[in-house]
Amino acid sequence: MPKLSDVCRHIRSKNAGPFWITVDLFFKDEQAYRAHGRDPNISPELFSTLYGANPASIKFIPVDSLNVLKISYPRSAPQGWRGERDMHGGQQFAALLDVELIEKI
Repeated sequence: MPKLSDVCRHIRSKNAGPFWITVDLFFKDEQAYRAHGRDPNISPELFSTLYGANPASIKFIPVDSLNVLKISYPRSAPQGWRGERDMHGGQQFAALLDVELIEKI
């Protein structure tokens, strides 16, 4: 089964205000985007498991013209809280690199 890092040319995470993180999945090409952009393994449940986010709060925003899937989820605590370890949310993407996707035939 391909991994998310196999079908994306770039995966990034970033701060989306003090209460949200956004992950951008830049698929390698239109074919990879069409095959995996709506993969069932890229789900609210995945983000709930990896980041502790409420599945009902997770937003998926497909950007078809760019072959990009944007996913936003609420932070578990506001940006800058006393225990903050990733103020800009730039390291959150790493947990997604090895997510296995459904093989498309």
